[in-house]
Amino acid sequence: MTTPTTWWKRLTRRLGPDGNPLRRRSDVIDAWLLPVAIVVFLALCPLVLSLTGTWMKHANIAEQRAQADWHPVSATLLRAVPGPQQIDHGTNSWINWAPATWTDATGLKRHADVPVQAGSRVGSRVTVWFDSSGRVRMPPLTAGQASSRILQARAAGLATLAVLLAILVIVTRKILDRRRIAGWESAWLTVGPTWSRHR
Repeated sequence: MTTPTTWWKRLTRRLGPDGNPLRRRSDVIDAWLLPVAIVVFLALCPLVLSLTGTWMKHANIAEQRAQADWHPVSATLLRAVPGPQQIDHGTNSWINWAPATWTDATGLKRHADVPVQAGSRVGSRVTVWFDSSGRVRMPPLTAGQASSRILQARAAGLATLAVLLAILVIVTRKILDRRRIAGWESAWLTVGPTWSRHR
């Protein structure tokens, strides 16, 4: 079993100068790439979470302001909507479009395709939302959906940061590999002929 002291010696030997004449600066840089990338990721996490959260909060506020003048109408569904109904505070429901009928403010009968939750039965009453110009809209943003969008934006921001750092590490390692190969070839061109003369 490896003791902590042995593990620490291996780590310091890998990350720092150990007096090995074959160890090049590119080898040290390569050894530090992953630890530095992890530290940078952890250091930038709070900033990314704050920026993405703030951006999505402003987007939610702008969307909710645009929806402020929408008005609901109770409509009757004319066709059943197949599919399971997933209840998760309204944030995980499948939405399909189906024909429905309703009476507008002037007393006229109207019918059109409206967004309804999957699993709704024919003849059931559904709430349909209209904007100021009378167009059918998806249901307005709920508090649960707004919170879910903030979490998704933050997760996407962290994933993007991780991918960018991973790409940077991979590209840097390829550059270091090319330099190492060039250095080995140069060293061989210098040492190789002397070995040939001793045969």
